[in-house]
Formats: sequence, C-alpha cells, structure tokens
Amino acid sequence: MTETQLIPHLFRTEYSRITAVLSKLFGLDNVEAAEDLASETFLVAVETWPYKGIPKNPTAWLYTVAKNKAKNYLKHHQIFSDKIAVQVKSEISSADKMEIDLSEKNITDSQLQMLFAICHPSVSVESQISLALRILCGFGIDEIADAFLTNKVTISKRIFRAKEKLRNQKVEIAFPGNDEIENRLETVLRTIYLLYSEGYYSEREDTVIRKELCLEAMKLNYLLLQNEQTNNHSTNALMALMCFHTSRIDARQNENGELILYENQEESLWNKELIEKGNYHLQKAAEWKVASKYFLEASIAYWHTIKEDSKEKWENILRLYNYLLQLEYSPIAALNRTFALSKACGKREAIMEAEKLKLDQNHFYFLLLAELYKDVDNTKIKPNLEKALTLAKTQAERKVIQAKIDSVTFQQTPNNFTGN
Repeated sequence: MTETQLIPHLFRTEYSRITAVLSKLFGLDNVEAAEDLASETFLVAVETWPYKGIPKNPTAWLYTVAKNKAKNYLKHHQIFSDKIAVQVKSEISSADKMEIDLSEKNITDSQLQMLFAICHPSVSVESQISLALRILCGFGIDEIADAFLTNKVTISKRIFRAKEKLRNQKVEIAFPGNDEIENRLETVLRTIYLLYSEGYYSEREDTVIRKELCLEAMKLNYLLLQNEQTNNHSTNALMALMCFHTSRIDARQNENGELILYENQEESLWNKELIEKGNYHLQKAAEWKVASKYFLEASIAYWHTIKEDSKEKWENILRLYNYLLQLEYSPIAALNRTFALSKACGKREAIMEAEKLKLDQNHFYFLLLAELYKDVDNTKIKPNLEKALTLAKTQAERKVIQAKIDSVTFQQTPNNFTGN
C-alpha cells in the first residue's frame, strides 16, 4: 500500500482515536485544540512519508508525533497550568515530563467516555450524530453535510452550538455514575441506531445506502460491548440488528446503484459471517429476561436471513411485529406488519388492515398496496404505483417503481375482491 492509500485509511481509523484521548486530556473546553493537533499529525505524515518512506510501524509513528505536538501545545498554552498540572503528581513540573497515554485501553476508554459526553441529554439528537461523526468517526464537515442533506454552514453551526452547550453544562468526558449510566446508555444507543438507519436507508438523491455510516455505527456499538458496564441486553440486541441488516447490504443494490427488493436478492451475496455474528449477539441479548425494541427488531431481521418463504417464518415475523407495536408504536412498523400479515393470513385481511393506516404521504404505503392488490384487483396496481412514484425521495427508488409500472400487465378482473 502506497502512502497515498495508507494515509487516508489511517486517518479514518486513527484520527478519532487520537482526538478522543487528547480531548479527554484537555477537557471539552479545548476539544478544538485536540482536533487540530490530530489533523496536524496527519499533515506531517503527508509532508514526510512521500520523501522519507512509510515508517515500519505507521500507527506508532503517528502516536509519537501526536504526543510531541500535544506536549508542545501544553507548554505554550495556559491549559497546562490551569487544568493539567493540578491533576498530576507534584514532582511533574513541566509538559515535557508528562506521559500521554495512547495505549489501546486508554484509547477505547476515551472514545467510550467521549461518546457518553456527546450524547448528553442537553444536546439535540441531530447534533449528537453530527458530533459523533466528526469527533469519533473522523468525518469531514462536507461528509456530514451530505449525510444530513444540508450544507457545510448548517453543520458547522450545529457542531459549534453543541460544543458550547456541553461547555455551558460543564459536561465531563467520563463515565456516568452507576445510577445514571442506564438512562444515558439509552440516549447513546438511540444515537447509534439513528446513525445506522441513515446509512441503511438514506434519503440522499444519489444513493439510498451509505455503507460507511452503517459500519461507523457498528464500530461505536462495539465500543459499548467492550465495556462491562455497557455490555448488556440492549447493546447486544442492537449489534445483532445491525449485523443482520448489514449482512444483506451488498445484495440490496446492483452495479448501477439500483435497489434490489428482498425477494429478488441473490442469497449467495449475503454475508454469512455477519449473520453468524448477529446470531451470537442475539443469543447473548436473550440471556437477559427482557425484550427491548432492539431485540424484537433484531429477531425480525433474523427471520429475514432465512430466504425460504414458509408460513412458519411469516407467522413468527407477524407475532414479533405484534409485540413490537405494543411496546412502541410506529407507522413504519405497522406498515411492515401488514406485509407479514399478508404472507401469514392472506391478502384480503392485509388490505383491510393496510388501508386503515392511511399513510398517504409515504411511498412505501402505496408500494405495499400495489403488491397486495396483485391478483386480487389488478386495476388498482398501477394507480398505487404511480402515487408511490410521485412520493419517492431518491432516484434509485424512482427507477425501481418506474420499472414496476412498465411491467404491469392488466388483467380483466372485477373491480372488487376476488380472494387470493
């Protein structure tokens, strides 16, 4: 691997690790300094490696440069005397003698503590995700703006306001107390879940799937699994859910970026290793005598890793959706339940349930109705597909829907239910 390939790869993996450690050392008041020093470290690599060659241990080289830059920064700024000096032993009188811990354990702890700080209740969910992408995932402002379908100015202001709020609230980069960690963990998991959802189904015009966001969400969740205090039912259930969904990502799009529906996906493209990992975490989650939203969604996703279209499969999925809707109602879950109902109990019952939902601004609603009316009342297929087309949010979806419209063959059937 050349330096032009290696440096971007290391930036994605190591920038956030260096930033987390230095942010913990400096405090949230000086998080921008930590980000700048991490960026400067990679700038030195860009300027040095093409001429002197790639070091034998590039990561260790980066850590050494980051440590030296941090010590120089502490020497020349009031932060050392105001914050750092009072935290270290009295015999340490200068930044030169200070040991900056970039061990694997301290890096992991710092990242996890930063995640809890970012997900403080005083910060909006959108700002939490933006900060997580910037500080913990190493995303640039442009990339975050793309993910949120907005511009750089909006994202920069959002991140600035979030940092100010954390400073004003005097939030520390530390683990919450035992009495607070469970409530705070719910917020952290929600942020990870929303980050993953943005990757798995993006509303960007040019793409529906952003795999890099999915992988970053899984990395953040893995940090939680590595810590005894946060390795619990919900954390394992969310990891299982993400593993099952990610296992099918490569089969969800063709080479032109067009969506491939579940029933048409090539099973050989499913990632069996991720499915096994999902099974492992689902079984771990089951060790707790509870059933969270993430556990029920992961269990539904598990059944979708079994391609066989059996009645037992859809009856199990329907039962899980019933539990999920009792626990936390959502229109999309209700819509998905209706499809499972059609598979388990027939289209007539599913059509009656679907039309009660009246999700007139959701293109998935009309896509489902078009599917349910197939071989029941074929004259209603095209009108529902056309409504779906007008509401679709991405070009990839519009292509799929248009292809369905083009392939519709109308049959002369009575304009009423004829059974299924």
